[in-house]
Amino acid sequence: MKYEQGGAAKSVAALNLAVMLFGFAAVIGRFVQVPSAVIAGGRVICSSAVLLVLALATRTPLRLAEKRDLGLAVFAGLVLAFHWTTFFQAIQVSSVAMGTITFSAFPLFLTILEPLVFRERLRARSAVEAVLLLAGVLITLPPDALNSGAAAGAAWGMLSGLAYAVLSLANRHLSARYPARVICLYEQATAAVALLPAVLFWPGSWTAADLWGIGALGVVCTALAHSLYVAAQRRVSAQAAGIVSGMETVYGILFALAFLGEAPTGRELAGGAVILGVSLTASLQAGRK
Repeated sequence: MKYEQGGAAKSVAALNLAVMLFGFAAVIGRFVQVPSAVIAGGRVICSSAVLLVLALATRTPLRLAEKRDLGLAVFAGLVLAFHWTTFFQAIQVSSVAMGTITFSAFPLFLTILEPLVFRERLRARSAVEAVLLLAGVLITLPPDALNSGAAAGAAWGMLSGLAYAVLSLANRHLSARYPARVICLYEQATAAVALLPAVLFWPGSWTAADLWGIGALGVVCTALAHSLYVAAQRRVSAQAAGIVSGMETVYGILFALAFLGEAPTGRELAGGAVILGVSLTASLQAGRK
C-alpha cells in the first residue's frame, strides 16, 4: 500500500513537472526572435528526432495496422503543425497571458465538434460550459483590443485552440489502438516535414540564443515533457490529469512574469479565472462518472 501511494505521489509530481515544462514553452517562444512557423518547425524537428531514437532504442513497433490510421496520423500531424504555429504567433503578437488563456478555451470547440464527429448527443451542461468559456475569452479583451494587438493575439490563440480540439478528436481514435509514443512520433514527424521548408528557407539569421531556445523547446519542453506526461498518467486518474493540465496557463503566466516581466492585466486574470474554473469543474464532473 505504501509503495502504491509513493508511486502515485511521484506520478503526480512528474505530471506537474511536465505541465510546467509545457507552460515554459510559451516563454521560450516569446524569447526566441524568429517567425512562429520557424519556431514550431524547429521544435518538431528536434522532438521527433528524439522520439525516433527512443522508439528505436526500446524497439517499439512503429507499424500502423491500417492505411486509414496512417492517413489519420498524417492529418493529425498537419493539424499539429498549424496548432503550434498559431500558438507561437498568438504570444508573439500579444502576450504569453493572452495566447495561453485564449488557447485554453479549446474545450469550447470540443463541445461543438465532438458530438458531430462521434455522433453523440450534445449535453445541455456542455453547451453552458461552452458559453462560459467564450465569455471568459471576451472578458480578456481590453476596450482598445483592435489597436493594442490583443484582438490579433486572441484570434490566433482561438485558432490554436480549434486546431488542438481537432487534434484531440483524432487522438481519441488513435490512442485506443496504439501507444501514445507511437502516435506522437507519427504526428510530430509529419509536422516536421510540413514545416521543414519554413526552417530551411527562412531568410533571416540565427543567433545562438535562437538555436538554444528551439533546441530546449524540442527536447525538454516537448519530447521530455510528453514522455513524463504519458508515464505519469499510468498511476493517476484522468480527473487528476485534467486538473493538473489546467495549470499550464497558470505556469505560463507565472514564468512570463518571472522571466519576461510580463504582468497579466486585470481582464486577463478575470477571463483566465473563468476559463480555468469551467475547465476544472468539467474535469471534476468527468471524474465522478
